[in-house]
Amino acid sequence: MKVIVDLNQCADHGQCVFSAPQVFSLDADGKLAFRAQTEGDTYISGELDEAWRDDVEEAADVCPLQAIEIED
Repeated sequence: MKVIVDLNQCADHGQCVFSAPQVFSLDADGKLAFRAQTEGDTYISGELDEAWRDDVEEAADVCPLQAIEIED
């Protein structure tokens, strides 16, 4: 499982951090930390632990801008 975030949609609301803190976190400036790892319009995570699926699905569901997708 991987997480794909459309950075054009994502507005750093941070709701995903509350649902899946093992995957999403904020940096010192209050921005989602994965932004620092990304050049371009899309963030794609590495392979994630399948045990986190429920939390990641919840993060995708609560994203106000629906910027998060899950790829199997």
